[in-house]
Amino acid sequence: MTDRKAELAANLAHVEERIASSCAAAGRKREEVTLIVVTKTYPASDVRILHELGVRHVAENRDQDAAPKATACADLSLTWHFVGQLQTNKVRSVTSYADVVQSVDRAKLVTALSAAAVRGERELGCLIQVALDAESGERGERGGVAPDGVEELAAGIGAAPGLRLDGLMTVAPLTGEYAGRQRAAFDRLMEISSSLRAGHPAANMVSAGMSGDLEDAVTAGATHVRVGTAVLGVRPRLG
Repeated sequence: MTDRKAELAANLAHVEERIASSCAAAGRKREEVTLIVVTKTYPASDVRILHELGVRHVAENRDQDAAPKATACADLSLTWHFVGQLQTNKVRSVTSYADVVQSVDRAKLVTALSAAAVRGERELGCLIQVALDAESGERGERGGVAPDGVEELAAGIGAAPGLRLDGLMTVAPLTGEYAGRQRAAFDRLMEISSSLRAGHPAANMVSAGMSGDLEDAVTAGATHVRVGTAVLGVRPRLG
């Protein structure tokens, strides 16, 4: 086993222990939570090692990094999640490799994703990114639609050819009433998810929690956690 593989294996084991312990404490089954490893800024060689270690879900946030990496790993059985803010001019590229876009936050993006998915003869999973720091009608500092805009966006996704409404995603906000209150933020997301599922029963995916707060997300009820640093190490600086 190479040094890097041993390092990633040890990190994965630690993250797995954290998830399992959180599930046990919350009275949940371990299989209710899917680990998505955020591989941004790391090479395709790391993705290959992660696949060897059993990882099946990976995430990227920049198309210019993700597209060549996905091509280099096209022979692997992986589900690719796009988690970054997405500009419409990148949609065609992203839909060529992503299985799920977790950052859908405006009608214009829904239209562009639908057109690209139909053109590529693909069905694309969509999560609505909820900005818990946004006022009505606004977008969050890190993207996302205000909570009162979720239902309208959900209806748009549900009616769009080539798209599948899978659920919701959030990033714990840095400002506003939930700043520094990750558990409260994730509890609020679960409330919004419950309301969404009343009209869209299949939209039961809830993506929340990262390396520093995955326990809070699991406790609240998240179905997917997005972990980068705790698995891959401190990210190299982008220069």
